[in-house]
Amino acid sequence: MNWTEGSMRRTVDGNRRSRADYFFSALDYRMLVPVLALVMIGLVVLNNVLASGYGAAAFEYPINYFKQIAAVLIGIVAAFILCLFEPPTMRLIGGILYFVSILLLIVVKLDGYQAVAGADSWLRIPIFGSFQPSELSKIAVAMLSGPIFAAMKTGELSYSQGFLRLLAVYGVPFLFVITEPDLGTSLVLIFMFLATTFVWGVRWRTILLSVAGMIFLVLPLSWNFALNATQKERIMTFLFRGHDKTASYHINQSLAAVASGGLAGNRTGENVSVPVKESDFIFPAISEQLGLIGTTVVILLAAYFIFHTFRVASKIHSRSPEESYIMVALISGLAFHFVENIGMTVGLLPITGIPLPFISYGGSAMISNFLLLGVLLNYSMNYKEKAGT
Repeated sequence: MNWTEGSMRRTVDGNRRSRADYFFSALDYRMLVPVLALVMIGLVVLNNVLASGYGAAAFEYPINYFKQIAAVLIGIVAAFILCLFEPPTMRLIGGILYFVSILLLIVVKLDGYQAVAGADSWLRIPIFGSFQPSELSKIAVAMLSGPIFAAMKTGELSYSQGFLRLLAVYGVPFLFVITEPDLGTSLVLIFMFLATTFVWGVRWRTILLSVAGMIFLVLPLSWNFALNATQKERIMTFLFRGHDKTASYHINQSLAAVASGGLAGNRTGENVSVPVKESDFIFPAISEQLGLIGTTVVILLAAYFIFHTFRVASKIHSRSPEESYIMVALISGLAFHFVENIGMTVGLLPITGIPLPFISYGGSAMISNFLLLGVLLNYSMNYKEKAGT
């Protein structure tokens, strides 16, 4: 068969085929396999952490571990289902997802439930447990903003019209999230916007001036009106390590756990106690159990996944700028998660309380990450169809 543009959709006799007919041959395995490898590493490490008693305040082991496995399976199925939809349906899904995420963020403000002390960012869902709507908002703003960036590039929208719309798309969830307060997710949204804006065509100088403006304007306002005492203490601890022994306990224990892993893991049987070791601080647990070898593998898998996805986004830009911008926003958000989570656990960045993608304990984050992966895989499959490869 001569594979020309769109030939993946047709049989030899010219009849149209559904995407399900060639689903597994069209999957981007260089995107999927690194993620599945990260998930497997996370499940192995998490089992040992939860069995040791960490996180037992919320759920009893092994029920909490089984719930994590269930979240992984649900996420994989959801990602594969997303791969089956055509571009018009994906645009509709993006709009629905945005509306639902905003509605849930409003409910968060009204339900009075706090799963984490000091932050009202969770919903209680029967049987499932707690759910964090801000995870969905990251996917939604990317899918809604991509067409706006593309329309500005083609001239369908003026720059002023486009950036006003982008301000609304990003600004509404950002205001809800920053006032929860959830500093980590707020920074993710900002980084997603800046990364996409840079790829779209704004110069570094403009971005740097904008960032400087936010530092001098937004940060003081956030410090006085948005951040709680715990988040302020985390920033002060990062800037002035050791100024408060109680506040420094978290990072000191994390560094001790990372160091105890050595080359291939801690074999003494004496694990270091690290708060939230099953979730935000699971990277020290990886070091503790698998050592430098394990942490290096995790970093390399994450780096390969990120760079390959950026490469796909650059390839599809000429054929579908809208999907390219969406991919850039989504993978930028994940990249921020990886860098910030690992950086904060080794003392290179402030503690912001965001999980390590595809590894940390948490059903809502795991399912949301797989939904994000499903969107990326969908666009990669679209490119293969159009390119005839």
